[in-house]
Amino acid sequence: MKQIGIMSDTHSFLNPALQTFFKNCDEIWHAGDWGDIKVLQELEKWKPMRGVYGNIDGQEIRQIFPEVNYFPIEDLQVCMLHIGGYPQHYAPNFKKIMHQKPIDLMVCGHSHILRVMRDTQFGWMHINPGACGNHGFQKVNTAIRVKIDKKRLYDLEVWEQKRG
Repeated sequence: MKQIGIMSDTHSFLNPALQTFFKNCDEIWHAGDWGDIKVLQELEKWKPMRGVYGNIDGQEIRQIFPEVNYFPIEDLQVCMLHIGGYPQHYAPNFKKIMHQKPIDLMVCGHSHILRVMRDTQFGWMHINPGACGNHGFQKVNTAIRVKIDKKRLYDLEVWEQKRG
């Protein structure tokens, strides 16, 4: 069993309250738009990291993280990318890659909209943790914490904090 913290769209701002939310996590996943390498450097002090780069990220982040990150955890196959869309409305880039490897869990960011839903057509779970930075239209910043045991996702919790 693993407990995972999932975040996206920090845009160079790392809210210190997330450290408490992610305290018992085994890993933190960042779905792109880090904004500044300092966000990664601070998060690495908290927990092991996995991630992808986003459309605003420069070469420092792009040299560390891929555009698409496929990896296994427990008995799940994860596909993480920044711009992925959501079930029935996938982004063109994700449509090109979604059949290349098996997927049990799709994680993306970009929209700044928190979404957790099952894709009934393809059978995988879709998670977009929303945005937790101080850039964008969202009035509430969000992140996710979830437990994974074999192929089961459970005890999903949402962190929310009003911006401003």
